[in-house]
Amino acid sequence: MEGKNTIVFDHVEKIYQKNKVIEDLNLTIPAGQRLILLGPSGCGKSTTLRMIAGLEEISGGELRMGDRRVNEVPSGKRDISMVFQNYALYPHMTVRENITYALRVHKLEQQELNRRLQTVLEILGLEPYIERKPRELSGGQRQRVALARALVKQSRYLLLDEPLSNLDAQLRVQARKELVKIHELYKQTFVYVTHDQVEAMTVGQRVALMNQGQLQMVDTPYRVYNRPANIFTAKFIGSPSTNILDADWSDGALRILGQRITLPDCWNRVAAQSGETQLCLGIRPEHVHLQAGAAENAILGTLRYVEDYGNKRGAYVSVGDTEIVCICDRLPCAPGGVVSFALDSEHIHLFSRETTQSLGYPPELDEAGSTGDSAEVCCAIPA
Repeated sequence: MEGKNTIVFDHVEKIYQKNKVIEDLNLTIPAGQRLILLGPSGCGKSTTLRMIAGLEEISGGELRMGDRRVNEVPSGKRDISMVFQNYALYPHMTVRENITYALRVHKLEQQELNRRLQTVLEILGLEPYIERKPRELSGGQRQRVALARALVKQSRYLLLDEPLSNLDAQLRVQARKELVKIHELYKQTFVYVTHDQVEAMTVGQRVALMNQGQLQMVDTPYRVYNRPANIFTAKFIGSPSTNILDADWSDGALRILGQRITLPDCWNRVAAQSGETQLCLGIRPEHVHLQAGAAENAILGTLRYVEDYGNKRGAYVSVGDTEIVCICDRLPCAPGGVVSFALDSEHIHLFSRETTQSLGYPPELDEAGSTGDSAEVCCAIPA
C-alpha cells in the first residue's frame, strides 16, 4: 500500500507539440524521503518536478500523490511548497512579510502563525534580518528567506528547483548542510532538482538520474557511483569522467586497445553468463594504477599531459588515438615517458557494447560494496 505522502509516476509522459520530453516515467518516491532529480540540461528533470507541483499538465499516464490521482488537481490543492532558482521574493515586503504571506492569505490564526515564523527564523538564522527587504540581503540570506517561506507552510511535499545555483561555492556547502538538517526535522517528502552531481550525492538519500526524458538509474548515491546501471550513469557521475574502453572478451581475458588483460575468475563468470563478447570496460580515474615502464597484466601507453589538483594529479595517458585519465598521488615519470596502467579489478565495470547496460557485478564484490541500504534500483532504458 502506498504511503500517505508517497509520490508515484505510473507510465507518465509529457509531450510538447510533437516533442516527447518525458517518456514512460515510472518512479516511486517514498513518503519522507530526499530524492534528487539529477541530469544534464534539457533532460526533463525540471519538467518532472513541475508535474508534481501541478505547473505542467500530464500528457499520458498517471501521477499519484498519497492516496489520490492528481493529474487534474490544481497546484494549490496538492499541499506542496516550492523553492525556485530565482527565489521569487516580493521586493516591497520585509523578510517577515515574505515568509508569512501565504499564511496570512489563508487566514491562519495569529498565534500559530507567530509560532511557525519563530521556528523557521531560528532554524535558518534569520532573526536579525526580519525587518529588512530583499534588496538589503545577500544572496545566501535571500535563499534562506525563500526556504523559510516554503517551510513555514508545513506542507507534505517540499519541491526545490536548483535553489542553490545562484550561491558561491562556500555558501553552497553551508546551504546543503542546512537542507539536510531541515529535512531531518520536518520529514517532508523532498524532491530536489539539480545538474550538480556534488549536490546530488551529498543531499540525496536516493538519486534519480535522467537523460533525454528517460530515467537511467534510481538508487543510493553510493550505488549510483559504484554500481552504475549503464554507460551514461558511469560517465555522468564523477569528475574526471569514467574511462570507457571498447573491450573484446574471450578465453578469460579482455582485449583492450590491442593489448590483453587477464580477468579474475569472478569477472569471467559475469562475462560468460551475459553471453556477450563485445563489451565496454569502465574504470574510474582514481582506480587506475600508473607506473613507469612495462608491467604484467597492464596496458602500455605514453604519458602526455598532467593536471595539478593540489593534493592529487590528473595524468592523461595515450594509447594510440585513445586517451585514458588517471588520478594519482605522484607521477611515475615526466610527460613523454612510457607508462603502464593496471586496472583495480574490484572497481571495474563491464557493459554491453550494444545496449550500454551493465552486465552486473560478481556477488562477492557486490556484497562487499553494499551499504546495506535496500533502495530501489531502476534501469529503465529500453535495449
